[in-house]
Order: sequence, then C-alpha cells, then structure tokens
Amino acid sequence: MKYAILVNEGPYQHQASDTAYQFCKAAIERGHEVFRAFFYHDGVHNGSRFPIPPQDDRNIGVQWSELAEAHNIDLVVCIAAAQRRGILDEGEAKRQGKDGDNIAPGFRISGLGQLIEAGIQCDRVLVFGD
Repeated sequence: MKYAILVNEGPYQHQASDTAYQFCKAAIERGHEVFRAFFYHDGVHNGSRFPIPPQDDRNIGVQWSELAEAHNIDLVVCIAAAQRRGILDEGEAKRQGKDGDNIAPGFRISGLGQLIEAGIQCDRVLVFGD
C-alpha cells in the first residue's frame, strides 16, 4: 500500500503530528510506502527548525526529518500556510526580503498541487487533525 499523509495540526498543540509520525513508522515497518507527508494549516509548524523542546521531551520536527531521510519520504509544507505562520525556506526568505530561513532539514515548501499529486499517486490519503 502506498500512503500520502496530511497533517493539519502543530507539533505541540495537538496529538495529530505524533499520531501521523507513529502511523508512518508502523506502515514502513510492515512494508508499506509513505510517498509524501503534506503539512497544512498549523501543521506547517512541524517544518520549523527552531523549536527547542525540553531535553526529556521528543522533538517531533527532528523525528520527521530523520524518518524522511531514512525512508525517502517527501515532506512538503504548504507555501500559503507557511507564509502566514512565518515558515520560510531560503528562496522564499529572499523573495520576501527576510534575513533568514527556518525550514527544518528534509522539509520543502510547495503548493497544494503536491497534495493533489499525492492523492493521485497513492492508494490512500490519511488526514491527521482537523
């Protein structure tokens, strides 16, 4: 089975990101493919490299980055939602006249077309969060 994942909630306000991450790990362990995780609405906060959780807490952004690198998962942050929430990659920061970017390793910024493509390419699209 080939999955696309849609995460609509931030990493520390809601359980959705953790549940999506755990689902991806379990699916991969069972031989399934996770083609793309698309982060939308407050879910774009998963793609920031700036959160610094306490040492005894998980760093969900880093976990997503590591999972993507290990299993070739495309992590896409919605550009419109990201701009509203101050998540920028290097190119977008330059276009907007900002002096830095804050996108986490393994994440990239793109449009809703990437979500549509994932829906076409995959057997299932699972939505985590409202």
